[in-house]
Amino acid sequence: MRMYVEVERDGERDAVAIEEPLEIRVDGEPLSVTMRTPGHDEELALGFLFGEGLIAEARPVGLSEDLASNVIEVTGPLERDPGRRRFYTTSSCGVCGKGALEEVAVASEPVGPGPRIERALLASLPDRLVQPTFERTGGVHATGLFDAAGNLLVAREDVGRHNAMDKVVGRALLDRKVPLADRILCVSGRLSFELVQKAAVAGAPVLVGVGAPSSLAIELAADRGLTLAGFTRAGRTNVYAGAERVSD
Repeated sequence: MRMYVEVERDGERDAVAIEEPLEIRVDGEPLSVTMRTPGHDEELALGFLFGEGLIAEARPVGLSEDLASNVIEVTGPLERDPGRRRFYTTSSCGVCGKGALEEVAVASEPVGPGPRIERALLASLPDRLVQPTFERTGGVHATGLFDAAGNLLVAREDVGRHNAMDKVVGRALLDRKVPLADRILCVSGRLSFELVQKAAVAGAPVLVGVGAPSSLAIELAADRGLTLAGFTRAGRTNVYAGAERVSD
């Protein structure tokens, strides 16, 4: 599916990323609306539900005939009752609309030991992250899943950084590759609490970002035993948590 459109700008044609709503329904009941870039919507829905602790494995999922491709149907039941929680997520924030911090935090076990990785390899991962839509538009984020040798296994792009992560985790769920016990996640932007949480729930021991981490992201990574590396660019990286997995 095409992830961008061409528009008129200053008398020239310019490519811009598509942003459209996607409603996620479970057994026909609306649960979430997220602003996303179309494409890999099944992965997005599964990754989102898994990251919220609402499913434990892949479920049958498909596009609804209602509103064409902007509604996705997931087969229930959920692992737990979401209660009064209903989710509206923007492309800039994956936790907007949740009423309190206890509604944001999702329980996850500490991650496993994971691989030991050379700092130089961590620093090289953003350059290995394939981002064709970003190259055309400059308007999307990306998440890549790598093995311990630095080989790119899956890459997804989206206007929402949290959506890109959900798509990668959803793909791993469909492939029965979760938990991501010996894998590395790399994101193209900053490292927020929500991205660390999604990585921890998926069991990924290492999360690398091009941008800066937040204080809560660092605290959560340390609590879950996850290696967190930020400002990963120009062959350098800063390790904020889990330095025992990184060798110089």
